Amino acid sequence: MASLRPIPVSIPLRPRPRPANLSFSAFVPNPLAASRPRGGPRMMAATASASYAVALADLAKSNNTLEPTSADVEKLDQLFSNPDVLAFFTNPTIDLEKKRSLVDDISSSYSLQPTTANFINILVDANRIDLIKDIVKDFETVYNTITDTELAVVSSVVQLESQHLAQIAKQVQRLTGAKNVRIKTVIDPSLIAGFTVRYGNSGSKLIDLSVRKQLQDLATQLDIGDIKLTV
Repeated sequence: MASLRPIPVSIPLRPRPRPANLSFSAFVPNPLAASRPRGGPRMMAATASASYAVALADLAKSNNTLEPTSADVEKLDQLFSNPDVLAFFTNPTIDLEKKRSLVDDISSSYSLQPTTANFINILVDANRIDLIKDIVKDFETVYNTITDTELAVVSSVVQLESQHLAQIAKQVQRLTGAKNVRIKTVIDPSLIAGFTVRYGNSGSKLIDLSVRKQLQDLATQLDIGDIKLTV
């Protein structure tokens, strides 16, 4: 995904009218529904963040915008990884209209779906924007459940070629029987060379083809304890 433009949060913004098409009821967590799951993604809606994630996914699915909404959520993940952005929206001394105005700017700059933009406004109005990082994680779980997608996190020292990632995806699909496999890449210099693949529930399964693992195995076989490496 292309790099995202930073959003200035320190410049006073002109207040704008609140969007008229917000649907608060679609996103307000229902504790009763969360405690009495009926199957599918709703079974995980036991926390506020999960309830919001399920509601967003349900609405996006009903609007046939699940895929672009998923892309939006990835953008939000990167955006709110900036502590200044999160601090701006969680600061109780900043006027609510300024926050809504910044949401408008973000929506325009990032080409967000209207549903996603409305969702952010709802979190701002409800003072639940602090949940955004947890919502992102829960949405990913809901999305994967709806689309029968297995998430595989590939860690390597350098970015792997697309054909290698495709081969990894096929192997994970064969191991899991998932309809789709989604690859996320992470750069990890500590691996020295090679790569690792984490998949399964919360990354519970690991394929470790790194040089670090090979050296650790060698140390175990030779009974020389941990090998300390200087790269």
